[in-house]
Amino acid sequence: MKRPFYLKQPWIVLALLIVSFAVSAQAEGPQDMGGWEKDAPYNQLYDARELDSFKGSVQKVFTVVPMSGMAPATAILVEEAEDAVNVVHICPEWFAGPQDIGLRRGDRVNVKGVWAEIDGEFVFMAAKVKKGDFFEFKVRVTSDGTPFWTMSKEEQEKHRN
Repeated sequence: MKRPFYLKQPWIVLALLIVSFAVSAQAEGPQDMGGWEKDAPYNQLYDARELDSFKGSVQKVFTVVPMSGMAPATAILVEEAEDAVNVVHICPEWFAGPQDIGLRRGDRVNVKGVWAEIDGEFVFMAAKVKKGDFFEFKVRVTSDGTPFWTMSKEEQEKHRN
């Protein structure tokens, strides 16, 4: 009986196993967050000591690039008053896209987060968006501003409850 070639050369099997483990480890490793890292310039604009909130009506759900070179963000346009419309950055689109955040045009919301100036424009960086009594989309720890997208699933669950 003739043995298969890979049994004649055990180093081939070993090499294939090493490559296989390396590829799977790389797939589970840290992903490129596209400028959304916890210590990136964008997230450094979030000062939890300046926590603020406002209420309004969602006018639009869309994507925007918060700062040059960043991955796109999911954002909402919220009319607070007849003459006050605020751009609200929710989270990276790769974390939750416009279709994933549970908001749509006309929804009445209460938004909590901080104001930041980016390229001469004021935007609101959300920690959470609440709609009615039962729906809340939380993306940051309100006490310190830690973004959920930088946490493990277990840490996110701990802070959502």
